Amino acid sequence: MVDELEELEDLVHVTVGDLPNRGYGVMEEIRRQGKLCDVTLKVGEHKFSAHRIVLAASIPYFHAMFTNDMMECKQDEIVMQGMDPYALEALINFAYNGHLAIDQQNVFEAALAWLRYDREQRELFLPELLTKIRLPLCQPQFLTDRVQQDELVRCCHKCRDLVDEAKDYHLMPERRPHLLAFKTRPRCCTSIAGLIYAVGGLNSAGDSLNLVEVFDPIANRWEKCQPMTTARSRVGVAVVNGLLYAIGGYDGQSRMSTVEAYNPESDSWSRVGSMNSKRSAMGTVVLDGQIYVCGGYDGSCSLNSVETYSPETDKWSVVTPMSSNRGAAGVTVFEGRIYVSGGHDGLQIFNTMEYYNHHTATWHPVANMLNKRCRHGAASLGSKMFISGGYDGSAFLSVAEVYNSMADQWYLITPMNTRRSRVSLVANCGRLYAVGGYDGPSNLNSVEMYDPETNRWTFMAPMVCHEGGVGVGCIPLLTI
Repeated sequence: MVDELEELEDLVHVTVGDLPNRGYGVMEEIRRQGKLCDVTLKVGEHKFSAHRIVLAASIPYFHAMFTNDMMECKQDEIVMQGMDPYALEALINFAYNGHLAIDQQNVFEAALAWLRYDREQRELFLPELLTKIRLPLCQPQFLTDRVQQDELVRCCHKCRDLVDEAKDYHLMPERRPHLLAFKTRPRCCTSIAGLIYAVGGLNSAGDSLNLVEVFDPIANRWEKCQPMTTARSRVGVAVVNGLLYAIGGYDGQSRMSTVEAYNPESDSWSRVGSMNSKRSAMGTVVLDGQIYVCGGYDGSCSLNSVETYSPETDKWSVVTPMSSNRGAAGVTVFEGRIYVSGGHDGLQIFNTMEYYNHHTATWHPVANMLNKRCRHGAASLGSKMFISGGYDGSAFLSVAEVYNSMADQWYLITPMNTRRSRVSLVANCGRLYAVGGYDGPSNLNSVEMYDPETNRWTFMAPMVCHEGGVGVGCIPLLTI
């Protein structure tokens, strides 16, 4: 007995705190490979494979379906009635990675509709619900005419305080830094109409510019706005908290690490913290309120380094580098991850793609593109990721591809009307916009719009000031 107690005292208890999160990531990878899936959800002709245990553990609806004595718990293929296939795909992705894009239809109205369905039991949750809605980012007219006038809001003291806080955000801008960051950070949504800003770039002679112009897709019109303090071509652009950031680039003589931010309300630019490395032709994205820059060219070689910027601290930090040196790669956020495609290392042009999981700080390879390319555009729209244009080492490209993460495969879509290298691609109002570029003989000021429903590219109004080489960013007209 004594010997057994001594052995027990020698036991070591090991705890891996992040094992559940890591486990979900592994299960998602297994699902994407089509392995171990035990249920298929069907909407029309669309089919989605998944694991019952993951769906049941993450979503109460599926928990009830698979753990109660319902006929669906034994079916290998389940027909989901009355669901949009893209909504179902987004819901399944959410079960595995906890990421879900919210659109404007979800603004306050859905919360109130849920509450009114069972007002007696749910009314007490209204203050908590309103804290999850970005009221300070709603338009003042909406706050005054809709939110403030709602019967349920008017009857709740805590709710009225939240509305007053949101109104103060508009009336007293000096108090904005004191609000919690999540309340004033716009959610990412590509179906809301926004203004597209073309930043820096080149003129017809190939000189770098500090000019900035803005495109209204509804009016199909470009207008000049306040220029930057520095000329920048091959510049990175990002939008965070309603500010437009111009990052690095080439001023005609050297690559830069400097960064400046544009405030559309005051129509002014101001300098912010510089990157750790000089970069042009880098990929720039925003994820969870942080700006990420990937790769690029520092004047002597292509880079594999990655930096992230916190607007709250005005500091840049180095994170895990990519597996390859990539200049002029396509970079976009898709399904909560940063995807980097193609690019070059100075010797070869790639068709490879890898993604960055910022929760685990690791890079992972995925399916290669159908074409090798650099200087191309990349953007995500709905449940798909799109690539267009670029240069393959011998030709300037008009060809475009779309990536399906469920199948981990690329498919060709209708090519653009024009060959475009150094093209910028941006999602806006449920469409893609290919802005500027270079077709071999000349820089381009033309713009094309892609409609995924018709699989067609249509010319839009050309830029006024620029001849390609621009960076682009979209500031929503309405935020949630």
